[in-house]
Amino acid sequence: MPRPRATVSIPSLGAVDRAAGQVGRQIAQALRAAIAKGELKAGELLPSTRALAASLEVARGTVVEAFDQLQAEGYLKSQVGAGTRVAPTLADLPRPARTPIARDRNTPPIQLSPRARRLAEVAKAFAPMPEVPFAIAVPGGSVAPDASWRRLGNRVRASRAAAPASYGDPRGVMELRRAIADYVRTSRAVHCEPEQVVITAGTQQGLYLAGRVLLSRGDHVWAEDPAYPGMTAVLDDLEFITTRVPVDEQGIDVDAGLAACPDARAGFVTPSHQYPLGMPMSMARRNALLAWAQHRDAWIVEDDYDSELRYAGHPFPSLQGLDPSRVIYLGTLSKVLFPSLRLGYVVAPAPLVDAFAGARALLDRHSMTSDQHVLAAYMREGLFEAHIRRIRGVYAARRATLIAALERHMPDDVTLQPSDQGMHLLLWLPHGADDVQLVQAALSEGIVVRPISPMYKAAARPGLMLGFGGFSPEELETAAIRLRRVMDQQESQQRAEPRRAS
Repeated sequence: MPRPRATVSIPSLGAVDRAAGQVGRQIAQALRAAIAKGELKAGELLPSTRALAASLEVARGTVVEAFDQLQAEGYLKSQVGAGTRVAPTLADLPRPARTPIARDRNTPPIQLSPRARRLAEVAKAFAPMPEVPFAIAVPGGSVAPDASWRRLGNRVRASRAAAPASYGDPRGVMELRRAIADYVRTSRAVHCEPEQVVITAGTQQGLYLAGRVLLSRGDHVWAEDPAYPGMTAVLDDLEFITTRVPVDEQGIDVDAGLAACPDARAGFVTPSHQYPLGMPMSMARRNALLAWAQHRDAWIVEDDYDSELRYAGHPFPSLQGLDPSRVIYLGTLSKVLFPSLRLGYVVAPAPLVDAFAGARALLDRHSMTSDQHVLAAYMREGLFEAHIRRIRGVYAARRATLIAALERHMPDDVTLQPSDQGMHLLLWLPHGADDVQLVQAALSEGIVVRPISPMYKAAARPGLMLGFGGFSPEELETAAIRLRRVMDQQESQQRAEPRRAS
C-alpha cells in the first residue's frame, strides 16, 4: 500500500474573495505571504493543484496559474513525479518579522541626501496655490483659448498624423517647429530656422536643458538678483557656482558681474521683462552683456517668458537677434495659452541642436505629439496671433482696473514698480515689512500673493507680486480691499510687539 504524501497546512491561505476578482493572483499572493512568514519553509511539499483547488472551491486551472507564476518568480520548484515544493534556495534568505514593527519615537528618521533635501524644498515652492486673486499666471474665462481651439483640437486629433503609434523626434513635431520659427522671427526678431527649434515642456525644462548642455558641475554662472526662483533652483540642482548679479533700472549690472565673477561660463537673464521687477534691459546693458559673452567665450540664456504681453507699444526685440551664436532663447506658451498645455521651446545655435535633442530624449523623450499638432495648426491658421491680440486687450483692461484699485486702497508708503507688460504688478512695501508673513495672512483672507524678498540673494526689499490675468474687475477690487485689511492688521501687530517687549 503506497504511503500518502506528507503535505503542509497553509494557515494564511484562508478563503478566496471571489467578489474581488483575480482569484489566481489572490492565491499567489497568499502563498508568497506564507513563505515570507515562515509558514511554508524551504523544501516543503505543497498540496497538489487538484487538492488545493478542491479545498478552496476554485477551478484547478486557477491554482495551476498561481503555481506557474510563483515558479517563474523563484518561490516554488516543481519536478515531475515529485510534486511542487517551496524552492530550497529560499532557505538562505532572511525572513522578515511576522508582524510589522511600528515606528517608535526613538527610530531615527530616514537620512535624505543633500540633493533630496533640496528637491523636497523645490516641491514645496512649486506646490499649486488656489486660483484666487492675486495668483500668478492664472488665465481664466475670456482669456483662455476660445472655441476655435477646441474645434481645431477635435479635428486634428482625429487625423492619423496626430495619433502616431511610435516615438517622435525629441526636437518636436516639425510642423510646430516651423510655425514657432516663423512666429518668433516676425514678432521677436529672433534669427533662426525651424531646425534650430527644440520643443520643451515649458521654460522650466528649457532652463534645465540649457544648463545640462552648456555647462558642467562646478562651473561659474551669473544669475540676476532678484531672480525667478525656478531658475535659481535649476542652477543649484545642477551644482553650478552661481554669482547673483544685482539688477537696477537698466537691467543686470554687467560691470558688477565682471567684478564679482569674471570667469563665469554663462549668464541667465530675463532681458525683455526682468523677473520679478519688470523693467526691460537697456540697449547699453545688452551690448555690454553680449560683449562679455563674446570676449569670454560664454553663453547667454535668454528667458523670454511673457514678451507678447506688452501694453504700450510693440514687444521688445529679443537679445538673441543681436547675436544668435551666443544666445540660447527660451520661450513658453503657458502665459498666452494655458499652463497645463506644458509646451515651450528652445532656439539654439545650430551646432547645439543635437545636444539639446539628446538631453531632451534622456529626460522624457518628447512632448505629447497630439498637442503639438494641434498647436501647429492653431498657429498656421492665424488663430494664435488673433488670440494674443484678444487677450492683450483683456489683460490691459484688468491691469488698469487693478492699478486704479491699488491707488484707491493702498497706504501712502506702498508704491507700484513701473512696468508696461506682463501678467503681474509689483507692489513695494515699506522697509521693515515682512512680506513672507504677509503672504500667509493674505491666504487666510482668500487671496494669494507672492513675496519678493526671498527672490533676492542680497539687499532684499519687501514686496508682493500681484497677478491679475485670470480675475474679473469685481474680484480684483474686492481683493485689493482685503489686502489692505491684511496689511493694516500686520502693521498693528508690529506696533504692538515693542510695547509688549517693554
